[in-house]
Amino acid sequence: MEWKQFLVEIRDQVARITINRPPMNTLSRDALFELGSILDQLEKDPSVRSLILTGAGEKTFSAGADVSEFGGMGDREQAEGFLKQIHDLFNRIENFPKPVIAAINGKALGGGNELQMACHLGIAADHAELGLPEVRLGIMPGYGGTQRLPRLIGQRRALEIMLEGKRISAQEALEIGLVNKVVPAEQLAEEAFEWAKQLAEGPPVAMKGIIQSVINGSRKELTEGLKVERENMLAVMRTEDAIEGVAAFFSKRKPSFKGK
Repeated sequence: MEWKQFLVEIRDQVARITINRPPMNTLSRDALFELGSILDQLEKDPSVRSLILTGAGEKTFSAGADVSEFGGMGDREQAEGFLKQIHDLFNRIENFPKPVIAAINGKALGGGNELQMACHLGIAADHAELGLPEVRLGIMPGYGGTQRLPRLIGQRRALEIMLEGKRISAQEALEIGLVNKVVPAEQLAEEAFEWAKQLAEGPPVAMKGIIQSVINGSRKELTEGLKVERENMLAVMRTEDAIEGVAAFFSKRKPSFKGK
């Protein structure tokens, strides 16, 4: 299926989703709706086991909101509905049952940074910049940044970045835990694909259980979080993949996971 705002390529069980709105790859309402439809399709596709989300071109992952649409959101009810749509979509990405890697090919600012934070893992080109500069426009992060950034890097660092509206380099993002890896720009696409391919070879049910346990459990009190982990572990233990994994370990061979 062809999409208007995105490019979707599937290879070796990896789906690569490219925000195709150059030059800034902004997130319009139509683009956000389309991304939700893409996720619906990929979640149901058993041939897809991991995802990469990136931006078109070499300069910008995403500059965030399409500010040309701000004029139509003067009504509080309309604005609230739009923000809820975004929150629901980013929550959907964060809770997606298959690993989602953000391949940050350039600037990830405002909503673009909030989008990459909703992904499970992040790999950035060495020239990338990340930030939440909304305060410089007299507004504040509204796509989940005030909640996800402190959870990823700690409250004080998060407040510093948001209150100053500062941009940070890919290397600093790596040092504070905002991304997992930094690679030369010319290697980003291949490195992201190899990482996603490695994850795609893993046991899908167990990976879904890990994602659910971390995302849902980390926001609960410890005993409740352990309950989430326990329920997922009990479900994973009964899978054919669990039997295959143990058998492969004792046979000293590479396991072949089927997602069952």
